[in-house]
Amino acid sequence: MTDYIAPLEDMAFVLNELADFSQLSQIPGFEDATEDMVAAILEEAGKQAHSIISPLNKTGDLAGVQLTATHDVVTPEGFKEAYQQYIESGWSSLQFEPEYGGQGLPFSLAIPVQEMWHAANMAWGLCPLLSQGAIEAIASNASTELKERFLPRMIEGAWTGTMNLTEPQSGSDLATIRTKATPQGDHYLIKGQKIFITWGEHDMAENIIHLVLARLPDAPAGSKGISLFLVPKYLVNADGSLGDKNDCKAVSLEHKIGIHASPTCAMSYGDEEGAIGYLIGEKHKGLACMFTMMNNARLTVGLQGVAIAERAYQSALEYAGERVQGIPFGGDETTPIIGHPDVQRMLMTIKSLTEAGRAMAYQACTGVDFTEKLSDDIARLKMKRRVGVLTPMVKGWCTEMAQEATSLAVQVHGGMGFIEETGVGQYFRDARILPIYEGTNGIQSLDLIGRKTLFDKGVAMYELIEEMENFIETMQMKEEIGNELLSIFSEGVKELRQSVEFILVNGRNQALIGSISSNYLMLASYVVAGWQMMRTAEISLKHLANETDREEFYRNKVENSRFFIGQILPRSGAYFKAIKASSLCANTLKAS
Repeated sequence: MTDYIAPLEDMAFVLNELADFSQLSQIPGFEDATEDMVAAILEEAGKQAHSIISPLNKTGDLAGVQLTATHDVVTPEGFKEAYQQYIESGWSSLQFEPEYGGQGLPFSLAIPVQEMWHAANMAWGLCPLLSQGAIEAIASNASTELKERFLPRMIEGAWTGTMNLTEPQSGSDLATIRTKATPQGDHYLIKGQKIFITWGEHDMAENIIHLVLARLPDAPAGSKGISLFLVPKYLVNADGSLGDKNDCKAVSLEHKIGIHASPTCAMSYGDEEGAIGYLIGEKHKGLACMFTMMNNARLTVGLQGVAIAERAYQSALEYAGERVQGIPFGGDETTPIIGHPDVQRMLMTIKSLTEAGRAMAYQACTGVDFTEKLSDDIARLKMKRRVGVLTPMVKGWCTEMAQEATSLAVQVHGGMGFIEETGVGQYFRDARILPIYEGTNGIQSLDLIGRKTLFDKGVAMYELIEEMENFIETMQMKEEIGNELLSIFSEGVKELRQSVEFILVNGRNQALIGSISSNYLMLASYVVAGWQMMRTAEISLKHLANETDREEFYRNKVENSRFFIGQILPRSGAYFKAIKASSLCANTLKAS
């Protein structure tokens, strides 16, 4: 099984040269985020991912997690120790406010670090990912008293966090949740059951802070009657010490296709008197509070797609270089299979999809930081719109891309890929959850076409399209990139513009809009990914023209970008044709 080696050079390239991180470091509050600091942080995280977290990936998958008779969850051997090293090294506090013990570094700097955790061991990495989201929701919405009581220990990593939305009868449709919250003095008593709660119970931290959606007795029906509550596993005393066990517990664990070492729990609240919880934000505004964490969580789920694709690529590349089999078409002697053109095609497809996804994800995450720190109101609102349209693309496209990348990695391994011994099958299994959670990709499609296109009359999408059109006009390396590749990208941008116009004209036909939403998300994502690869090619060609000492790196970036534009981006045209032909087709399936 291949050891994971973080692609530090590519991460730094994307962060500094594509995602405008150097500009971000000029903003007051981020002055310490210099290029040297970035390099040092990435290098140290890469070492920990490689030597401590990655070796637990396969053993954790084989061992899984166990629920005891006392409702405790036992994690695989080594997980708890790896988590302690993680918090002792300060990784949990990287991007959070110094007021509560954070290091105050940009969110976007934490992104490549998180990519490493997920590539090394996605099941393990889900624990800090959920904690990050819970911290963000509390920091943005809770009272000062709750922040002071809970955030320092959560940011330190001593306490982890969860998100409790789903119920047996209520999946993505949260309007139907039944969990109840009854006022009692300065707190509430929570009663109900939640399912699919990632890291809902475990032995890696001394306390778990659950964020639970529930209804108050006077709540209006539907999604407008949902409130958000903080429910600790152990109650916290006034002096910060842990008190009694709260009335909440894991009652079962799901048996999943993948991420076996990540406990996915059914949680029961209030089997006795009621679990003590504290209101976060305003009454009946729980969904708005929860979306504080969900928007960034969707970006980091997209990042998981990039991470697992990178891990699968490394495994496939190593195997292809070692496995000797057959004579390549047009050759005259047996060779490692990397010499076969079709194996090269598969490897280049995985590599180019991964690098395009990384560029898109990092740019969106840097946009989150700009949205929070820009002083110019107009620029800040424009950036907010940009992050808004990129978020469903990053979550949707990067997780779909991961399905293709991990599947191709299995294919490169041939019959051995279907054998668990090689480990590549685990990446394929682990990746399958990504299009499902944090809002299925169908929901991401509806978000992009509805809230992010129709609702604002295409303003954000047109801004994005115009920036791509301006890029084409002002490119300095058109000849070096090649007219044919430039034409493919230009055609994709044109088709995206025409698709937005088609959507705005037909916006009242809800059945039509719903039926084309997935094709629209994929079209937009391929074109935006193509833009990032065109930018990559131009930047790299400029470096090569200046006789850089990193010639091999930049030549590889150019060739990978050309492959994406020539072999991957043309898929966007098929999505465009499907959108245009949608009125000729009808979705007629009905439940029997």
